[in-house]
Amino acid sequence: MPYPANPLASNRLVVAALALSALFIVLANGCSQSQPEPAEAVRKPVATQAKKPTPAAPRAAGPAAVPPVVAAAPVVAAPASPAQPRREQPAPVAEPRGIVPASRVSGAASAGFRRIESQHLVLLTDLPPDPEIDLLPKIFDLAYPQWCDYFSQPQQPGKTWRMTAFLMGDRARFRAAGLLPDELPTFDHGFCAGAQLWLDEQPNAYYRRHLLLHEGTHGFMHTVLGGVGPVWYAEGMAELLGTHHWADGRLTLDWFPKSREEVPQLGRIKLVRDTVAAGRLRTLGQILATDPLNRFGNETYAWCWALASLLDRDARYQPRFRESRADVLRSDFNARLERRFAADWDQLNDQWEVFATTLVHDYDFQRAAIDFAPGEPLPDQGAKVSLRADRGWQSTRLTLEAGRKYTIRAAGRYQVAEKPRVWWCEPGGITMRYVDGHPLGILLAAVRPDRRSSQQPTPLVRPEVIGLAGTIAPAETGTLYLRINDSPGELADNAGQLEVEVTGK
Repeated sequence: MPYPANPLASNRLVVAALALSALFIVLANGCSQSQPEPAEAVRKPVATQAKKPTPAAPRAAGPAAVPPVVAAAPVVAAPASPAQPRREQPAPVAEPRGIVPASRVSGAASAGFRRIESQHLVLLTDLPPDPEIDLLPKIFDLAYPQWCDYFSQPQQPGKTWRMTAFLMGDRARFRAAGLLPDELPTFDHGFCAGAQLWLDEQPNAYYRRHLLLHEGTHGFMHTVLGGVGPVWYAEGMAELLGTHHWADGRLTLDWFPKSREEVPQLGRIKLVRDTVAAGRLRTLGQILATDPLNRFGNETYAWCWALASLLDRDARYQPRFRESRADVLRSDFNARLERRFAADWDQLNDQWEVFATTLVHDYDFQRAAIDFAPGEPLPDQGAKVSLRADRGWQSTRLTLEAGRKYTIRAAGRYQVAEKPRVWWCEPGGITMRYVDGHPLGILLAAVRPDRRSSQQPTPLVRPEVIGLAGTIAPAETGTLYLRINDSPGELADNAGQLEVEVTGK
């Protein structure tokens, strides 16, 4: 939607722009105070804590803490099929308009605001010189080609796309200078209006960058793609591409955090786990129906990020999810998305619920992916199956009938940790350490109905503990699934398998 010549002249024009472009002005991810992540109760004991290197905590601000700026390609999951060729589209519009007139932006330096420029960003701030702040425009420049790559937009020489950012230590100064218009809705931490964005100063460098990249993603989508899609997609993409890794002068967008220390103040994983623990697991339908007219806080941003993360990192879903980039201007965005997943919509719902209820840092999307496969009737003499220790839920290809009881027996010795020494386990589990309330490595089972018949969560999020031997009496006829109990962020150092025998009573 083109901007009016004088956006400040009419409140109605601003409101119309908000409604017709699916929140052209969108709330930033920090609308509510971020909560610190809890101490992780699912870590393996000291004997296995060193199995994966722990990333260093962000460096303190200061000249020695700022490395030289080097571009880095974004890290994304490998698609299940060859990447689609880029669609040839017009180059991004040079200097798209914003709410604050260009004359006020250009006169800000004479009013005492510092102006720091790069190819793609003009940063105005009332904060004193600081290496972390002064590098923000160059970091923004490193984000620009990654946005172009993700959204399949060509970069053409001579066409400069640029945004203006207002980094505010004292909002009153910006408002008095006409750089924070009264027409903007109330916001807590950050806000984007077309080619301009506003950020409150943050207590750490990571979250300051996160807000800039979050709002920059909104600005890129609106000014380059022409729209941001429904609110869940707009906020999910801004969170997905705003969550980043910055080290040794290299910026990587679309980064899944390996630890809390990598993303101080973000707290998205904690928020999802807290709401699940409170019995408020959000379904796919609830997230897709996020209402843009209701003010929402960090909990909603966390859920939108989680859904975008699953769809963008699971190789089974990524190609179809990324096709949605072309639908941001369509009113039937969600309907088109659901049609792409119609063939495996029930499976996607189950995978989503398992992901959301077991979400941890360094989540292993490949190994934790559910091995979906329908079952065949259990032979009269029973059946034996092998189960891998380094994977999540695995189908036994056996159908169990509702109303009958079955006996499951397991045997074997397998590895559940590698460093500093191999830690062996049997199906009864290791009671020295618990994961999600059950001993590490213990055998779990669930019967998944071949078709979802209710609004209840999938049985895969309420597994039954089997151990060395146990019985199971499914409420609905379905396929038997098994896995050992381990964190989905700690499957990579598991090895071996166990043998399971299933018999009918």
